[in-house]
Amino acid sequence: MILSPSALDSIQNLCVGLALSGLLASAFELFTARRASFSLLERGGVAAVAALPILAFGAPFIILRNTMRGRRIERRPIPFVMIATMIACGWSLLSGRVALDLAHMIAGA
Repeated sequence: MILSPSALDSIQNLCVGLALSGLLASAFELFTARRASFSLLERGGVAAVAALPILAFGAPFIILRNTMRGRRIERRPIPFVMIATMIACGWSLLSGRVALDLAHMIAGA
């Protein structure tokens, strides 16, 4: 099976997006001693604005973490888990593309 260059590019975007997402969420937890979550936006003001980049790129990890936790603890149905996983992977594709474009821009390639 031979993958097309666009398929390889999409796989690379997905992997970079998921890795970056996990890195940001884990770094946030390391430095603040609390979990990254979408509730950071509820505070409003400067705190919410400062949380936007972390949530924009860390969202796939947060979505997947909450989905797995919801499945295990709340017994959410499998279709819900599948839909949440597709949303997280789509978001990861986009954030991975943005991260790779920024890396190429910074590297001057």
